[in-house]
Order: sequence, then C-alpha cells, then structure tokens
Amino acid sequence: MTNENGIRSGSLQFYPRVRAKKVIPGVNWKPVSRDDIGFMGFVGYKVGMISVWAKDNTEQSMTKGKRIAIPATVLECPAMKIYSVRFYKSGKVLKDIVVTNDKDLKKSVKVPKKVSEFKDVEESDDVRVIMYSGVKKTCVDKNKADMIEIGLSGYKNEKLAFIKENIGKEISVGDVFSEGLVDVRGVTKGFGTQGPVKRFGISLKSHKSEKGRRRPGSLAPWHPARVTFRAPQAGQTGYHTRITYNNLILKVGKISEEDINRKSGFEHYGTIKTDYIILKGSIPGPQKRGIVITNPIRPTRYQAKKKFEVIELR
Repeated sequence: MTNENGIRSGSLQFYPRVRAKKVIPGVNWKPVSRDDIGFMGFVGYKVGMISVWAKDNTEQSMTKGKRIAIPATVLECPAMKIYSVRFYKSGKVLKDIVVTNDKDLKKSVKVPKKVSEFKDVEESDDVRVIMYSGVKKTCVDKNKADMIEIGLSGYKNEKLAFIKENIGKEISVGDVFSEGLVDVRGVTKGFGTQGPVKRFGISLKSHKSEKGRRRPGSLAPWHPARVTFRAPQAGQTGYHTRITYNNLILKVGKISEEDINRKSGFEHYGTIKTDYIILKGSIPGPQKRGIVITNPIRPTRYQAKKKFEVIELR
C-alpha cells in the first residue's frame, strides 16, 4: 500500500510552468511604495555568491555583538538613464515622450533624430519612466541595453519635477537604494525539458515496476476520462520568472572607491567595473542574468530589524 499522508509533489502556485517571456521581468508598480520621492526600481546583473564576515548589531539577537559569516549575493549595477516618459490614465498608456537619442540605444530601439520637449499631459493621472541600463560597461556579453518601465513614488507634480531634474543624468544604484529591504525579481536557470521526477520531485517507483520507474503510476482514473493539469508530466523545467521577498541590503558601493574583485575575477562572470550591491542570501538566476531590484511590497518586522556591519568579504 502507498503512503497516503505524503505531501503533494509540485506546488500549484507556479502554474503554468512555462518559459519566461522575457529575461528582464515586468513589475506591477501599484502595490510598490516608498517613503520619499524617487525611483522604485533598478536593474542589476548577478555576479555570484560570496561569504561576508559581519558584526551582528540586531537587537535581542543570540549573536549580538559577535562576528558571524553570512552567505550573500553580489550584483553589478551599472548606471541607468531615462529613455522616455510614459503617461497613464485609468491604467492605460496615454502618451509616451522620448527624451533622449543616445547612440547606445541604436541596437535596442529606433532612436529619433530630434528629441521632443518634455511637457505634462494634463489628462493623465499617473506617470512612469522607461529606463535603460549601461550593460556595455560590464563584463556581460551584450550589445543591447536592457530597458524596463520603472515607477516613481509621490504625487504626480512631485514625480514630474523629479523626472525633469534627472533627464540626461546617470542614476546610480546608490541614488535609489542605500539600506533596508528590497524585493528581487529574476528568471531562474533553465534546464530545458525534464521528466516528472526532476520537475516535480515525485518518488521513484520500485525497480520491479512496469513501464518505467521515473514516471507516475497513474495519470488519471477511468472516470472522468481525461488527464487533469495536476498530473505530473514531463515538460519545461527552469527559466521561470520568480520573486524573492525582503532581501536585506548588506552593502552598496562603487568599484572605484572600494575594489571587491578577486585576483582572477568572479567565476563565470569576470570583474566588476561599475557600482555593486551586496544582498543577504541567494537570488534566482545564473551568473550574468539581469535582475530587477524593487522596493519591498510586504516588508516584515523580523527582516527589517536585522542590522549587520560588514567587516570582510570572502
């Protein structure tokens, strides 16, 4: 007899398990908030994981005042610029005004010869910006700049004034994030087509069973005479859009001020040439994968109260 008390294999939270439509995931900016006025997101590139020696300054912590080792992930974040300003009305795009004709965008989009003047659209009720990253300044083998829509915090008039101040300027990751918690969105490592054992984690059948060991014993009953989507079957594994909540920022810095590169560079990445951010724990995706960093949607007091003073990186 089989064990009927086993946990169901494969979470239904992530259905359908299909390939991500794009490498840089889109973000629903409505639930994202920020206390001050500014951009609520940034694009970085995964460098790899390191060990961080830090002093624990968390109140009521068992290791308070002690030197502890923390697993962390390094992201290289080259400066970003504003490509266009997008006006919304009732959740629909009303108008898109291009504010730059940078030559680095020729392989990504059609760059206009003349840039139109930036003016407010009075009928709109919200405004966001389309930004592009300076990926050419990194070790990532990419000629096209990654573009993403980024929301802003504050009222509409405050957003317009903030956009006018930053048009044509390079925005660094330190201008957007300095400390606290962030959410990370990325596309996981792809494994192609895999069987149900690796895809859903079902158990292997007995070595004496018929019609294969690495497959479910039954796909469906006689009635209803159909196979439901819940039955574990082979298919796409990995390369899914995922999000990790409440990642703690350990450090934000510039490589020109403090060089954290190893002598031979980071494995499967190379050397960091621009700004970087170090997050506690792991994040989805392989090296050189584009990652979207945003303000937290649902911050928790348990994570927010943690405070670490970085001593050494390894």
